[in-house]
Amino acid sequence: MTQFMVEFDLPVPFPEGFIAKIPYQRIAVNQLLEEGKLNSYALSADRSKLWCIVNAQDELEVMDIIAEFPLIDYMHPTITELMFMNSVVMKVPTFSLN
Repeated sequence: MTQFMVEFDLPVPFPEGFIAKIPYQRIAVNQLLEEGKLNSYALSADRSKLWCIVNAQDELEVMDIIAEFPLIDYMHPTITELMFMNSVVMKVPTFSLN
């Protein structure tokens, strides 16, 4: 499985239709994160850019995955294949019976 960085340019200011779909976008993103199709999802502080790391076989599969975003009609994606992506692994402390 290959990883891709997808950078989206968002409309500024947000159109009314865009704002109405934000709750559905969050649901879709959470589902894709749970399924392992997305590794991360981030929004810039000025709300003009959005980034996500997508796990896919190729760019066509990335397009299929991001097509599930309810806001895709308002976003302009740029897809870049990654050589690697490092991130912090969250570890759960071992449980002690003492």
